[in-house]
Amino acid sequence: MRADSLWRAVLGVEKTVVEDVVFDRVGLVVVVSVRPVARERGRCGRCRRRCSGYDLGRGERRRWRGLDLGVVRLFVEAESVRVACPEHGVVVAHVPWARHDAGHTRMFDDQVAWLATQTSKTAVTQLMRISWRTVGAIVKRVCADVDAARDRLDGLARVGIDEVSYRKGQQYLTVVVDHNSGDLVWAQPGRDAATVARFFDALGPDRAEALTHVSADGASWITGVVAKQAPQAVLCADPFHLVSWATKCLDEVRRETWNIARRAAGGTRQIGDLAGGRYHASRGDAQTIARSRWALWKNPEDLTTKQTAQLAWIATSSPRLHRAYLLKEGLRHVFKLGGTDGKHALQRWLTWVQRCRIDVFVELGRRIKRHLPAIHASLDHGLTNARVEAVNTKIRLITRTAYGFKDPQALIALAMLTLGGYRPPLPGRN
Repeated sequence: MRADSLWRAVLGVEKTVVEDVVFDRVGLVVVVSVRPVARERGRCGRCRRRCSGYDLGRGERRRWRGLDLGVVRLFVEAESVRVACPEHGVVVAHVPWARHDAGHTRMFDDQVAWLATQTSKTAVTQLMRISWRTVGAIVKRVCADVDAARDRLDGLARVGIDEVSYRKGQQYLTVVVDHNSGDLVWAQPGRDAATVARFFDALGPDRAEALTHVSADGASWITGVVAKQAPQAVLCADPFHLVSWATKCLDEVRRETWNIARRAAGGTRQIGDLAGGRYHASRGDAQTIARSRWALWKNPEDLTTKQTAQLAWIATSSPRLHRAYLLKEGLRHVFKLGGTDGKHALQRWLTWVQRCRIDVFVELGRRIKRHLPAIHASLDHGLTNARVEAVNTKIRLITRTAYGFKDPQALIALAMLTLGGYRPPLPGRN
């Protein structure tokens, strides 16, 4: 095998001529001098259109970081030529071994992107000897290549829309998940109608008309845009969010009951000073109610023996709190039934909640009535945001991994590579 063929195989490059190889024994660095083959020269770095030459850049040879050769760092070196593109103006010419505006070879970028989706932040930075901010820039470049080659929004029929927090200070991402594949297909910063409208702008009117079902949590900033942009799509309310509304109402009733119990005689005891002031702890009935939170929240089939005993005590000692618990479980049972039986059960639940004499649940009944068509659609089609919530959980984990990315687009690119149905392969693997 010729030396230039061997070095092309080691570098993983094509359409490239290897001119020279220099090894620095002191710095443990290999520098491979290359140039593109004749037919690849003089092309725009953005559109790869053949253009007239402009200049030789700064007159200095440019280096790109390649994959290490064992413990030896490797760099690819070539002239930094600029061309005059009719569309993009004066830009750096395209090179076969690296992406435009990159300081690393394609193989280096691909390996870093793969590691970012598979391993920890520390493992990536230490193994590849780069900073975490550099990882973010590489992930964005690789994700842009994937998006250019693969239309994630093509063929969508049933989607789920939700938001997920990615940073303190009310910083949210709006995410769209394909129910058929479970893949994350779109994400952008923001949590308002304008953000959802940007999704439909990217989707286009023709593909918006192809949507058959959209699931959401009932937020008006989602449902309003969906009704306008895809009126033919069946809007399904997410049962998880509806039951969570009932759970919040139940917890309000528990807090009210706890406050009444601890204000009664013998409901609290002083146990010391905190920051110079006295404070009191619950005891007796107030303490039992305070500790019944998880028993009230959990599904009956998941209760422990102790939690079952707590619910039995609540049923005899606090009928109002127990009634609130039964209302929460009644709403959960509606979605467990589904279909026509679920609709009938929901109607009976609405009648019950209207006369339950618990203000927060009465208001919940009115709120559910406002979303009744979407709830009926969810019962008919069995569509929930479970896939979306699963993706949101993984995005929260990715957010912890991506801590240090200053740009949310880097986080989105990492989420897309991890959850979008296409992960970059390791270099040299099929």
